[in-house]
Amino acid sequence: MATFLYRLGRLAFRRRRLVLMLWIVLLAAVGVGAVNSTGTTSEGLNLPGTQSQEAIDLLQKEFPQASADGATARVVFEAPIGQKLTSAANKSEIQSLIAKLEKSPQVSSVSDPFADGQISKTGTIVYTQISYKVAQADVSAAAHDVQAEVVAQGEKAGLTVSLGGNAVEDKASSKLAELLGLAVAAVVLVIAFGSLIAAGLPLLTAVLGVGVAVLSVTIATQFWDLASQASTLALMLGLAVAIDYALFIVSRYRNEIREGHEPEEAVGRALGTAGSAVVFAGLTVIVALSGLSVIGIHSLTSMGLASAFAVAVAVIIALTLLPAVLGFAGMRIMKNKLLTPRMKALERGEGGREAMGVRWANFVTRNPLKMLAVSVTGLALLALPATSLRLALPDDSMKPPGSTQRVAYETLSKGFGPGFNGPLTVVVDARGSDDPKAAAKEAAALMGKLDDVAGMSDAAFNKAGDVALIGAIPKSAPSSQATKDLVGTIRDQSATLHKDTGAELMVTGFTAVNIDVSAKLSQALIPYLSIVVGMALVLLLLVFRSILVPLKAALGFLLSVVATLGLLVAVFQWGWLKDVFGIDQTGPIVSMLPILLIGVVFGLAMDYEVFLVTRMREEYVHGASPTKAIVEGFRHSARVVTAAAVIMISVFSGFLLDDAALIKSIGLGLASAVLFDAFVVRMTIIPAVMTLLGRRAWALPKWLDRVMPNVDVEGEKLRQSLALEQASHAPEPVLAGVSTGIRTSPDSHSSPPVSSGAHVAGTAPVASPIPRHHHGRVRPSSIKQRHTTGQGPEPASSTEAPGRRKEPQGKQARPPPNIRHRLSRARLHRPRPIRMSAASWTP
Repeated sequence: MATFLYRLGRLAFRRRRLVLMLWIVLLAAVGVGAVNSTGTTSEGLNLPGTQSQEAIDLLQKEFPQASADGATARVVFEAPIGQKLTSAANKSEIQSLIAKLEKSPQVSSVSDPFADGQISKTGTIVYTQISYKVAQADVSAAAHDVQAEVVAQGEKAGLTVSLGGNAVEDKASSKLAELLGLAVAAVVLVIAFGSLIAAGLPLLTAVLGVGVAVLSVTIATQFWDLASQASTLALMLGLAVAIDYALFIVSRYRNEIREGHEPEEAVGRALGTAGSAVVFAGLTVIVALSGLSVIGIHSLTSMGLASAFAVAVAVIIALTLLPAVLGFAGMRIMKNKLLTPRMKALERGEGGREAMGVRWANFVTRNPLKMLAVSVTGLALLALPATSLRLALPDDSMKPPGSTQRVAYETLSKGFGPGFNGPLTVVVDARGSDDPKAAAKEAAALMGKLDDVAGMSDAAFNKAGDVALIGAIPKSAPSSQATKDLVGTIRDQSATLHKDTGAELMVTGFTAVNIDVSAKLSQALIPYLSIVVGMALVLLLLVFRSILVPLKAALGFLLSVVATLGLLVAVFQWGWLKDVFGIDQTGPIVSMLPILLIGVVFGLAMDYEVFLVTRMREEYVHGASPTKAIVEGFRHSARVVTAAAVIMISVFSGFLLDDAALIKSIGLGLASAVLFDAFVVRMTIIPAVMTLLGRRAWALPKWLDRVMPNVDVEGEKLRQSLALEQASHAPEPVLAGVSTGIRTSPDSHSSPPVSSGAHVAGTAPVASPIPRHHHGRVRPSSIKQRHTTGQGPEPASSTEAPGRRKEPQGKQARPPPNIRHRLSRARLHRPRPIRMSAASWTP
């Protein structure tokens, strides 16, 4: 793979105009396609195999007029202080508003609160229920306009009017988080590279790649049913990994330039080494996100696949477009005017102090047991609250304070009890009963005996009269454990009802769906972890050719995830530091957050693992001791991983500025998970464990080593082949003024051995294969001259080292093994000839 990526990088560098044009054409094409796309996203949850989904399917068949999958809304009216809504004036105003709602587009039915008893005992609060013919995502702008007009007209009349339900349009979310994330990313990149050009290239390629991915997802909605959050997650993750991958490759490219390689050669080598790590890091992220498909929830599947596609685009961008734009930048990317003098000295390898990453690596490797104990203990303590984790779907209680949905939720709780916001839809399937009406009556009697049922509606039958619909209101709040127990108790009554009447009893509705989703996600957590971690372990086994390195990577990730879940429980359930994060009330964690957290953070964690540890392995296979390899890995990669982690933490922390508790929990969860994994696990626990393991960390059974393919992610074979190729094609030194076959005297130290065919004047210039630095300075460590001989015997020298290998006559000499190793270590570029005369030559 390294050789292929080396050639791909050089090809993209040479054909940079063509590559850039192709990407721009692709972006324009998907942009046109997205603008003309008529597809829509879905907000609903499809839960095959659950009782709530089975009941929804039955309602859609038997009660088509009820629009079981249609959007719903509640318009809540509250009387001014000292008045009642039953007064003639207020009642007349409400009825006029209801008449206006009935004429609204896409409306299926609107309830009459005064006829249906939807009025509080105090007479100060009433509500009307609106059912739409279409799903939530298809509610038109005209319908939303009517809702807004009703609110405005009611408030003008002195009423307090609020809207709740999924048919209500959310307030447009602020783009502050995304803008803040990009701003922080730009600042971090400038600090890391000290160059506006070097900092701008990762952002430029990342934005273009994300644009292609998100627009492609928009086109896909025309052919597949995708969740509305799919494009948002694809945008967030695509931008994150694209910046990470570009940052890693640009950093390696600049290192290759400093080693003396020409830009085209440096691009090839950067892709052959860092590009290989990017490919496997991207594969681990894709595996983690695609693994969401095993859970069986359609919305999660679409979110995972859309995000995996965005990551794949980010990898392709990094391997094709990035080398092309590096070609346009040329040597200007090496300008580091914005760095401090100390940072410039560190980049050149000068200065009395080591970089921060190197000092930290030395500290950890000197105290591995202490650092391991402190880090593991700290994360374990943070993980303790995770034992109290409760999950729930987001509802209007999680909306920002003061929003119309939140006001409606709180008003209904005040007027009708906390359980009113979580009504249960009970379906009596009496198609197998001899007396459906008696079955429905017995079902109502069974539920009436339950303590937590606050009230029930009369049974409503379908046209065939064999399926009944009963509404039940719990006394407890929708997300409480008491309501969850009530749903389970009603479902348990189904066995008794079936035994007595032959009818089945099912519970659905938002609250029941919430319970089923949480249960399904809890059951899928272990299989999901097994599949994702298992497949990622196989990939990491191929990358590192070690068993212990992938295992510690996975265990470290699990430790950071449970610590993050513990932090979320402490803040959002227990209320610790809630004032710091601006949380006005506590509640369960969003059901999908743990699964998304695992999928997203696992991918990013494996990115950091691959970036950091591949450089350690690279140094180790070059002969460094295990501890020295750890330090050198930090020397080259810690700065990049730190910059990438700071960017991700900043992007995710921006969501804490949102007013909604749901968005805050996502932001805090992702930011803290990256913080724990990057700085505690990858930069502390991993080097500490590897120091304690020593060479055993890189051990691989011989039988497994034989059967495993060598993917050469660190590019060792590539460097060896390049070094040998350059050595075989390097020009030989030609000395002027000496003819073929002339032998140097053993006592003469100023006369060199010569090549055949030299008959020019003594001052004629000659070529020497002495490699030079890119600034023109000769690199002394690289000056290893090879000689060929003519027909005469090989020259001897009194200063020749004992045991020096003799060069064969008549053919080009091949460097001995130790020299070939040094050539590989120095990463030599193609030698550049210099001019010299025979008079100045000394062997």
